[in-house]
Amino acid sequence: MPERKRVAVLADSDTRWKWGATTARHLVPDHELSGYLLRGRATPTARQLGEVGVRADRLAEVTCAEFLAEIERERYDVVVLALVGGAVQAVLHGARALWPAPARRPVLVTGYVGVVYEKLADGLLLRHGADLVLANSRHDAERFRAVYEGVGADAGAVTETALPFLGGAPYEPAGSRAHTVVFAVQPSVPDSRADRAYLLERAAGHARKHPDREVLIKLRSKPGEHTTHLEEQPYQRLAERIPGGLPANCRLVYGNMGEVLDGADLLVTVSSTAALESLHRSIPTAVLTDLGIREALGNHHFLGSGCLASWDQLDSGLLPEGDPVWLAAQGVHIPGAGGAGGDAHAVARAKVAGLLAATRLPSPAPYYTLATAPGYLPGILARHRLAPDGTPMPGAARQEAGESRLRRRLRAHLREAARGAYRHGVQRVAPVIRRLGEL
Repeated sequence: MPERKRVAVLADSDTRWKWGATTARHLVPDHELSGYLLRGRATPTARQLGEVGVRADRLAEVTCAEFLAEIERERYDVVVLALVGGAVQAVLHGARALWPAPARRPVLVTGYVGVVYEKLADGLLLRHGADLVLANSRHDAERFRAVYEGVGADAGAVTETALPFLGGAPYEPAGSRAHTVVFAVQPSVPDSRADRAYLLERAAGHARKHPDREVLIKLRSKPGEHTTHLEEQPYQRLAERIPGGLPANCRLVYGNMGEVLDGADLLVTVSSTAALESLHRSIPTAVLTDLGIREALGNHHFLGSGCLASWDQLDSGLLPEGDPVWLAAQGVHIPGAGGAGGDAHAVARAKVAGLLAATRLPSPAPYYTLATAPGYLPGILARHRLAPDGTPMPGAARQEAGESRLRRRLRAHLREAARGAYRHGVQRVAPVIRRLGEL
């Protein structure tokens, strides 16, 4: 029996852990999974990890330098970097320092957790140097290659796949059960209190207009917890300010998005990746236009999707359906369609298998070097306590070990203080407390 492959996933938030761990499942089906959480602002709590629903054989919180020491010592077959671009770049340069010449090293994989609608060039160039840069659709793959080729960088690592957590049973109409509307909120889109309060009131208003429906406000985190993006105006607090409170058929919910979608008859959002999960299951999906169609909101990504709609239209009974051509371009495949028998991950899996079969792999070669970006790269590496050559700064491990213990204690105290501030209505103080936790 072939030996199980050893895979490590390094993630810096709950959503990126979900992406990284489910990506590992698709690329290396039979594996032993070691999970690492990069210590920082968005390090997920045990509750958040449990809600994601993807477990590892082992899990540890680490710094960048500690992770590099781990992958040198443990000899993993595949390493999935589910991180922001700067952190990916730091690990790639750290790996380059570990393996400066062709060697038996892990296959390095990275990509994006969802819709890519901002910082395209910046994020992609920070990910260059991985063996595979996964694109969640044909549309993304074409854009990614264009960026790399535009700077004269090798685009061979770009590999078309699909979001790894697309799945679930196809939609079936409500029938005798209550028609359920799910409003999937986002931590930072929109960001103003007035806009968020407006959207919440419209969701509550939809429930009042349709007393036979259930309206669920799907939340990402509890007060004091962090996600990939900061949430300065949590919907929990805004809900307390609605005169008379939320109607009886409208409530706040947590939980795994896939499980929430199991009972959904309409998914409503501004620009959440949950829209793609919903569309994949043929659930009617609305991308809101109430606040305009703007790059800052990310809903411009859904132009041509057939899903753009306002609360007024939804109140009147509209149930948007996705455009098949747009869906196919975005990697949302109709069951049975697509290459390799409908398996959107087959090409990426074959690439990984080919790299694993090689005796040696070349040293990672990021586009950013001290020759191409001398005023940019050193600062990125320094934020992760790496020297310009990718090696840990002198004393970094010892200093980080001492700081990590203090940070963990401080972060726990600050999270509790933030929760208390929200509970007692100190709206202006709570975000300050949370930001202190990032220091």
